[in-house]
Amino acid sequence: MRKLTDHIVNPANDQLVITARDEPGAGGAQHLYMIEGFDTSTNPSCPFVERHGAPAQHATVLFQNGPINEVGVNGVTQEALLAIVADRLRSFQAGPYACRENALALTKIEEAQHWLQQRTLERMRRGVEGTHAK
Repeated sequence: MRKLTDHIVNPANDQLVITARDEPGAGGAQHLYMIEGFDTSTNPSCPFVERHGAPAQHATVLFQNGPINEVGVNGVTQEALLAIVADRLRSFQAGPYACRENALALTKIEEAQHWLQQRTLERMRRGVEGTHAK
């Protein structure tokens, strides 16, 4: 287990504990992350009490593990998580919390999305997308 600290910048993030929970896979990255240190009982958007009878006190992020051609889609991708963050920032920018910093963060996230897409397109051109081949 490895603890992440890059997110710690304010009182909300100070309480969140993020850990990588599994061993690195073939590509060197880990696939299972846990975020703890919160309680969703005061969150009006929380579906957990209705669905499970209790609020959530952790979140799990499980990334794709293994080539899709071999194992199918078995987790989320960094592209999916970036899409969520980009959507939230676009929403803030369309609302009363628009600011230069959000605009710059959104630009960098969109740039990251672009480069990840370029990587995928290049792998598709070479016929190695969905495999462990380089």
